Amino acid sequence: MRIGLLTREYPPEVYGGAGVHVGFLVPRLRELVDVDVHCFGGPRADATAHNPAAGLEHANAALRTLSADLTMAAATDNVDLVHSHTWYANLAGHLSGVLHGVPHVITAHSLEPRRPWKAEQLGGGYRLSSWVERTSYLAADAIIAVSEGMRRDVLDCYPELDPARVHVVRNGIDAAAYHPVSEVDALRAHGVDPDRPAVVFVGRITRQKGVGHLVAAAHHIDPAAQVVLCAGAPDTPEIAEETRAAVAELAAAREGVFWIQQMLQPAEVRQFLSHATVFVCPSVYEPLGIVNLEAMACGTAVVASDVGGIPEVVAHGETGLLVHYDEADTSPFRVGLADSINELLADPARAAAMGAAGRARAEREFSWASVAEQTVAVYRSTLSERTVSG
Repeated sequence: MRIGLLTREYPPEVYGGAGVHVGFLVPRLRELVDVDVHCFGGPRADATAHNPAAGLEHANAALRTLSADLTMAAATDNVDLVHSHTWYANLAGHLSGVLHGVPHVITAHSLEPRRPWKAEQLGGGYRLSSWVERTSYLAADAIIAVSEGMRRDVLDCYPELDPARVHVVRNGIDAAAYHPVSEVDALRAHGVDPDRPAVVFVGRITRQKGVGHLVAAAHHIDPAAQVVLCAGAPDTPEIAEETRAAVAELAAAREGVFWIQQMLQPAEVRQFLSHATVFVCPSVYEPLGIVNLEAMACGTAVVASDVGGIPEVVAHGETGLLVHYDEADTSPFRVGLADSINELLADPARAAAMGAAGRARAEREFSWASVAEQTVAVYRSTLSERTVSG
C-alpha cells in the first residue's frame, strides 16, 4: 500500500500542532506502509516540496496555497490513497482523489467554522479556506478526528456527513522525545530563575490559544510565581500589538514576567515544561491540544480550558485542573484560570503528583505507534469499502 500524505507543515518547517502530528506520525507509518510525503516549503530529503506558483507573490495567501495544492495533486498519480492534513492541503487531496480515482482521507485538526477569527489573518481568503474545507470534507471517503470532541464538531459543522465515515484517532506524544529534564541553561539564558515557581505557556499568538485571557488572569496569580510566555508567530499585526500592550501592562504591575517571542527548539521547550510548576493552556478552541500532552510527558501539572478534546487529555483532579470556558462571558474563565493556578502553586506536592500522573497517562494512552496502527486501519477499511462499492 502506497500512501500520498499531503501537508503544509513538515519538519523542519513546523509551527503548529498539525506539523507536530505529521512529523511524529510519518516515521511510524513508514514502519507499516509506503508513504510519499508532499509538503510546502524548502527541499527535504524525505519529502517532495511544493510552493505557490510564480506570479502570485502578491496575491491573497489562500490563493497562493491553492496554487501549491495543484502541483501536489499532479504529483500523486502513483499512490493507492491520499491523506491530507488541514485545509491548506485538503484541496490537493480532493483533487487527487477526483483526478486519479483514489480514496481521500482527511485528518481533522481544526475546523474553519470554529475559527471565525481567521478572517483577520486571511481576509477574503477565509471564505476560500472555508469553501475548500467544506467541499473536501463532504467528498472525502473518510475523516479522522483527533478527539471525540472533534468528531462531534465535524458532524455539527457538516451534518450532511455519514457519521460512519468519521473515525476517532487521538493525537499522540513521543514520551522519549518529551520527558522531564534537569538542564536549566535555556531558562537562565532568558532570565528565568529555575529555583522559583513558574507558570508557563507555550503556543502561538492567535485568538484560538487564548493568550489574552491568560495575561489578564496573571494580574491575580501569586506574585511569588514567575509568568513565562513562550509565545510568538502572531497571526496579525493587530493581535501582536494587543499582546504587546497587555504584557507591558502586566510587567508594570508585577515582577517576574517573561515574554519569549522567538521560536524555541524542542530541547529548550522541554526545559521550560519540565521546570514549570504549572503549565497553562487557555485555548478557546482546541481539537485535542498536543501541547498539553507535551507538558504531561515532561511531568508537569496542567491547568486548561475545558474546550474541545482537552478533557480527553487532561484528567481533572488527576493530571491537572480544567476551567470552564464560555465565550458569552469570559470574566469567570479568567478568574477560574487564576484561582486554579494559585491552587496548585499553593500546594507544590499536589502539583508534582499531578505531573507524575500526567507522565504515566501520556505513556500509557497516547503513543504514536498506536496512532499509526489505527490510521492504517482506517486506510485499509477505506480501500476495502472503495473496492466493494466500485
